[in-house]
Amino acid sequence: MKNAKIKYISTILVISSLLFTGCAQKNEDLPANQKDEYASTKQGAVMGAFIGALIGMMANGKHKSQNAALGAVLGAGIGGGIGYSVDNQAKQIAKELDTKVDNKPEALTNPDNDLVISNTDKYVKIMLRDKMMFKTGSAIPTQDAALKLEKITNVLRKYPDTIVQVVGFTDSRGTYEYNQKLSEQRAKNVGDRIYNSGIENLIYSKGCSYNKPLVANKTKDDMALNRRVEIYLYPNQQSIVDACKAQ
Repeated sequence: MKNAKIKYISTILVISSLLFTGCAQKNEDLPANQKDEYASTKQGAVMGAFIGALIGMMANGKHKSQNAALGAVLGAGIGGGIGYSVDNQAKQIAKELDTKVDNKPEALTNPDNDLVISNTDKYVKIMLRDKMMFKTGSAIPTQDAALKLEKITNVLRKYPDTIVQVVGFTDSRGTYEYNQKLSEQRAKNVGDRIYNSGIENLIYSKGCSYNKPLVANKTKDDMALNRRVEIYLYPNQQSIVDACKAQ
């Protein structure tokens, strides 16, 4: 029995290793600026392989090692498919908004970037600075912001199962309660704008006040970086994160 368990585990490791290596080798053939965009496909495939193999191992029957192998392959396909959906959405939205996917952390703190699109293996994140979204002291999206949101919804029409979460952030001026209300209102108004476009996606909004600043709120320029709206696109409920906390 002990030897059988070792054999099962070896099967998982070998198959997952091959899948990971295969994806990595494929990415090596891509230009440097595209490799990170495919990271979630690779991670989804490997994660799916592990989960699929474990399910296969737990199945009843005499051929658990074969079940583990089959489960790993099927799980990799499912996991890779989710990852590809995330990658694909990120690239399509970036194209619609005439930019590129940028997963470098410093992209968020670059004052020249009013718009940053990034992705992980769990979600796509679209960061929009307040100065391009709202007039000073207002929670109503500007006409320019509305045009950008329309381009985002054009992509979402192709992915009706994608879950949309709109999250508002402020700087630290004023009370926490005031900023909480402002961040909630801005997130809600952006979410309403997306919802009223007629898409079928589930849409949630959330305010984070001045939680999770990108930089310390020391200067006016720093505060401008922290005032933002983030739109998260999730493939399923299990992928949803608490956007008010550091990931």
